[in-house]
Amino acid sequence: MTNNAGDEAALQLQDLLMGTQNVEDFLGRLAEFSAATLSKAAGAEIECGVTLQRRKKTMTVAGSSPRAVILDRIEQSLGDGPCIAALRTKSVVLLADVDTDPRWPEYQRQLAAHGCRSTLGVPLEIGEDAAAALNFFGSDTGIFTEAIITEASGFADLAGRSLRLAVRIGTAQSRAEDLQAAMEHRTSIDLACGVIMAQNRCSQDEAMGILTRVSSNRNQKLRDVAAEVLRTLTSGEVHTHFDA
Repeated sequence: MTNNAGDEAALQLQDLLMGTQNVEDFLGRLAEFSAATLSKAAGAEIECGVTLQRRKKTMTVAGSSPRAVILDRIEQSLGDGPCIAALRTKSVVLLADVDTDPRWPEYQRQLAAHGCRSTLGVPLEIGEDAAAALNFFGSDTGIFTEAIITEASGFADLAGRSLRLAVRIGTAQSRAEDLQAAMEHRTSIDLACGVIMAQNRCSQDEAMGILTRVSSNRNQKLRDVAAEVLRTLTSGEVHTHFDA
């Protein structure tokens, strides 16, 4: 991938990342963009699936088309193929011709039945506890030349950086949502304690002790017991209000 092409792809990937709401959405858009980028370079239609590996299990998480998802899932159902090999070896794996390659006969037979003649598996680095790969599909042989493989490798490096950022953003968003939920629950518990203090003329520690005993006796979460206490006073939900 030339510097100009690489810079353009990097900018487009940044725009792609900023324009998506979550990691899942980004992966779908990444599959479409990857297929379009390699199709333009090859001068032939190429489709793309995205495979994610976590805890040694792989799954299809996105595709540039419904057909790409179907083709990617063939490999997941059989448990081996170019994309999974790419994840295992952390290197590009080419299946140049489904009729002549001896490595995955059943996989290749099913690809041929769907009109796919060649594939290219390209790994993406996203972190220690997960890995991903782009699985490119061609309807003919001879599409994945050395130049196209080099192009795919360069693009995958850029895509991997964007994907790592998307995962970090997704993780941060999840943590922020968890924190806000915890603060919402804390508000309910504190208000419920206030109600119990007023009703029983007791201290905050004693009120918390009452809530905790009810929670234990009913085998309910403390926040659910607190919510029940508050529902006896108001029909609306209790929310935490944050300053903008």
